[in-house]
Parts: sequence; structure tokens; C-alpha cells
Amino acid sequence: MPMLACHPCNMKSRIVLLLSLLSSSPIIIGVHGLLLAQHHNKAISSLCRRNFSLMTSSSTKHSKTELSAKSSSAGTQFITNKMCPYAQKAWIALESSGIAYDMREVSLYGPGGKPDWFWKLNPRGTVPIVTMDGENDVYADSELILDAVGDISEGILARTADLSEEERTQVSKWREIMSKQLAPVGKSAVLGGSMPKLRSLLKEMNDMVVGPYLCGQRMTLADCAAFPFLWRIDQDYGIGGNGEEKLRDWLDVCLKTETIKSTVVRSWWWWW
Repeated sequence: MPMLACHPCNMKSRIVLLLSLLSSSPIIIGVHGLLLAQHHNKAISSLCRRNFSLMTSSSTKHSKTELSAKSSSAGTQFITNKMCPYAQKAWIALESSGIAYDMREVSLYGPGGKPDWFWKLNPRGTVPIVTMDGENDVYADSELILDAVGDISEGILARTADLSEEERTQVSKWREIMSKQLAPVGKSAVLGGSMPKLRSLLKEMNDMVVGPYLCGQRMTLADCAAFPFLWRIDQDYGIGGNGEEKLRDWLDVCLKTETIKSTVVRSWWWWW
């Protein structure tokens, strides 16, 4: 399935999953009635220890360099939840593009539900959403957001039109491998503990790294698409062993790139 907007786990689904895996573990009731559990294996730990506290809606102004008349005059709005990896890749692109934008965070869970204005922008009820030219241009899909931002970037993020044909092919390949391979393989590894297949894929991806960024000297949409997902795997399982050295170097470069580093948050979701 293509990597579209964020699909963080439905709370009931998480509870059913935890209960099915924790037949003998003591269970307590947590804040807001969410079920938290004492757990004994890596997969459960990864799911349970994320911060599921509700986030209130807020608006934060991000001042960036002047861009096109369309973006700067009408304004660009980024509707997101910072814990979502799909939203994070759009956030990285915006931060790295030089676009001036307003960030508006929404709570994806809660007794009040999502606000009406949010549903009007995206009837699927998912983040991220980017609006440009007032609300005349609405992008409610993380991949479409990358395409739109890549077309007008004036920042560290290379504009798509400025890339060589070879670079554009590399970017497309990275985006495809993230959506069609890493997303399902990573999920299977975390939930089912089948790490060999994930390690094999990481080694394959390692051979694709040009360096210092994924496609060479310039940061591209490939880096935006890959970082949130590979960073999460690195957090719980580590990246950098035998055959993964280039991926490790790339992650370190990303973490020294301010426009990427600034999107890293303490509490985060996986991508299911």
C-alpha cells in the first residue's frame, strides 16, 4: 500500500493487540482510560511506551525565507500531529524548503473528536494536510505534499526540476522502496520479531546510499521520505552493524542537519 497520510493505530485496535499478546501480564488503567501494560518483549515495549497523551490544538508561526508570490502572499498552512512519521516527512520537506508556513497541530484522539474544519479539508481524517493559496490548493497526502514542496523549494532541499535525470530516478526509487518494502517489512519485524528480513532489506538499502545524503551531495525528497521511518527503526533496534555502515553515516548527517533534527520529538508513533 502506498505511503499516503498517517494511519496511526486505532486505540481499540491497540488494546486488542496488547490484550492478545499479554495474557499473563498485569494490566492497569492509564490516563484518559487508555490501557497501558507492563511488558516483557521488544515489540510490546515499542508499542506501549509511546506517549499517547492528548495534544491540544495549537498554532505556531514558522518564519522562513521568502518564496514564491503564491506561497508568501496567500500563506501555507501545515496541519499535523508531530508524533506521526508520515506527517514528519512532510514537516522535514517544509522546514528544508524555505517556505514560510503556519503549523497547526491537531489531536487525533479525544472525547471531542476532530474539529469540523479538519474533516472539511480531509474527509479521511488523516494527517498531514498542507494548504496553499488560502485553501484553494489542499494536499491531504504526504506523497503529494512532497511533490508540491519539491517543485517550489528555495532552501536546502533540492528543487526537483534542478535534479539530473539520474538523481530523479534515485529519488523515485527511494520513495518506492520506503512505501512498498520498508513499511510492511518493518511493521512485520516490530510486531512479529522477524528481524532477518528487515536486516536483509537494510543491507540492500545501504548499497543504494550515495552519500552524504541518500542521492548525493544535495538533500532531496528521498531524505524527507526515508528519515522518519529509518530513524524509528534505529531508535529501538539500531542501524549501523555489518553491511549498514552507509545508512548509519547518513542518519548521522541527517541528525546534524538542523531542518531535519528540528522535527525529531521525544514521543512518537510507528506507522500503523
